Amino acid sequence: LCRIWRISVRGMDTIDLENPQEEFKAKRLLDSLIQELQNKAEHQVGEDGFLLKIKLGHYAGQLKSTYDRCPLELVRCIKHILYTEQRLVREATNSSSPVGGMLDSMSQKYQQINQAFEELRLLTQDTENDLRKLQHNQEYFIIQYQESLRIQAQLTSLATLPPADRQLREPTLLSKRATVETWLTREANTLQKYRLDLAEKHQKSLQLMRKQQTIILDDELIQWKRRQQLAGNGGPPEGGLDILQSWCEKLAETIWQNRQQIRRAEHLRQQLPIPGPIEELLNDLNSTVTDIISALVTSTFIIEKQPPQVLKTQTKFAATVRLLVGGKLNVHMNPPQVKATIISEQQAKALLKNENTRNDSSGEILNNNCVMEYHQTTGTLSAHFRNMSLKRIKRSDRRGAESVTEEKFTILFESQFSVGGNELVFQVKTLSLPVVVIVHGSQDNNATATVLWDNAFAEPGRVPFLVPDKVLWPQLCEALNMKYKAEVQSNRGLSEENLVFLAQKAFSSSSINPDDYRNMTMTWSQFNRESLPGRNFTFWQWFDGVMELTKKHLKPHWNDGAILGFVNKQQAQDMLMSKPNGTFLLRFSDSEIGGITIAWRMVWNLMPYTTKDFSIRSLADRISDLNHLLFLYPDRPKDEVFSKYYTPLLCMFLTFVFQ
Repeated sequence: LCRIWRISVRGMDTIDLENPQEEFKAKRLLDSLIQELQNKAEHQVGEDGFLLKIKLGHYAGQLKSTYDRCPLELVRCIKHILYTEQRLVREATNSSSPVGGMLDSMSQKYQQINQAFEELRLLTQDTENDLRKLQHNQEYFIIQYQESLRIQAQLTSLATLPPADRQLREPTLLSKRATVETWLTREANTLQKYRLDLAEKHQKSLQLMRKQQTIILDDELIQWKRRQQLAGNGGPPEGGLDILQSWCEKLAETIWQNRQQIRRAEHLRQQLPIPGPIEELLNDLNSTVTDIISALVTSTFIIEKQPPQVLKTQTKFAATVRLLVGGKLNVHMNPPQVKATIISEQQAKALLKNENTRNDSSGEILNNNCVMEYHQTTGTLSAHFRNMSLKRIKRSDRRGAESVTEEKFTILFESQFSVGGNELVFQVKTLSLPVVVIVHGSQDNNATATVLWDNAFAEPGRVPFLVPDKVLWPQLCEALNMKYKAEVQSNRGLSEENLVFLAQKAFSSSSINPDDYRNMTMTWSQFNRESLPGRNFTFWQWFDGVMELTKKHLKPHWNDGAILGFVNKQQAQDMLMSKPNGTFLLRFSDSEIGGITIAWRMVWNLMPYTTKDFSIRSLADRISDLNHLLFLYPDRPKDEVFSKYYTPLLCMFLTFVFQ
């Protein structure tokens, strides 16, 4: 089985998914995989081998039936699975992480999606064949109808003939007319049945399309957007859009084919009206298929690269929007222009309620128009705003304790797409993730808190931009750990002991039992409005200061495990009490934002060092300078831990000279 997987990985690297001519290579890869499965099955012996043989044969058959007509989809699926596997492995924190089960589930889900597309392809081909048959039968019916008119004309002309001639020819013509009219009556019923049968098949196709579209747009695309939002908090990358685009393009192609079929069926009905329910059925089908393609186009106008969520005025920023079905619907034949506008939370709410907000904005963005371009090599239609800048912002009246750094805005991207040679025109809009506008760097800390809380706790489909006012402590711990690891760029996150320390700080508690905090909730006010007891800063401001200090000056020491960090003064004294003199540990300062202090047996605590201190002399060098510091807790000689970070004497001399 490992050999089979290696074949698939090795073979797909040479296949260009955007080149239809590569289908032959993909087909060869599929055949190789099937052959390997069959070979493996043939060599199974014994009772266990018999069961495996049946399974392998079943897998080979499933691969063939699912991908034989679309082998490039197999390559696309394998590539996506490999990418997701890498992402999940990165996320895994221990060997018990259920990565394997998630991969199996994901593979099965993608196989189901591809099987549904194959069913849709077969249904669409079936309705195409039925439509051609209907057209052929209708054309023959019209010919026979013309024949009946010709016979009727001949019968009418008999009135001008002498009675003898009329009696001679009339019986034959009457007989012909009766035969043709009987055939026409029977065939009209048959045509009507064909039309109704075709309409029922289209109804079935549209139902399956709706189901498939719901899975892709309401499940897969929404999950991608959620991953994109969590990536703003330091979560893993949201992943590429290639497989989503391929699914959306397949949907667009299938929906459009069915729409054209329904229009052709309508044209045939107009060409030959037959009384019955078919007119209403076709109107319903046409309305439904238009609704489906409208939902697809409007939902696949997305923001591929979000603007920064903490947005400073007079500062250049970028964003990219993309239409996932642009290439397949030939939207680029008449390149659309996209406009970006900044709007407030209230304006966003009104927009989603379809209230009139035309020309409403909450500020002025420079360079806010961009034409969508089609990139042939990638098959993507996108607009890349490279040089936008927020010139000014208009704020709303704030409520109560709310500050400017709690006010949320969003960038509205809007455009108009023409599909099918202006046959359909769509007005499309999409909103960015919430942004907080600042005018000075000193506001960045509090603005980041607003963004962190929103990204972590926003629910899909919410009213802009509602978030819960309080959350369970374990939920907040997850968000803090994600942010900490991303900011510090470290695989060493916050341990359970670290999180207990943070809980003690947040709730002014002395309990060291993690279970005591599992059902406790923390409010937004506790997080970043109310100062910690006896301090002039909030919980978040203290935590953010720790992240900044560690990111800029302490990252190698944190990664080495040299910094315990999240330890209070009393805990540090208790830990050092039983150790020899000269033993020390490093803990983050309780009294100062972004400070670290040395807790030392005998002296207990030195004044905290901050970013300003470390810009002059590093932590390792400062520890080296203090001769009374001998052992890093619990018993590691300090030079063993820090010597590799000491500044060489020559460098110190040159620094002194050039200062």
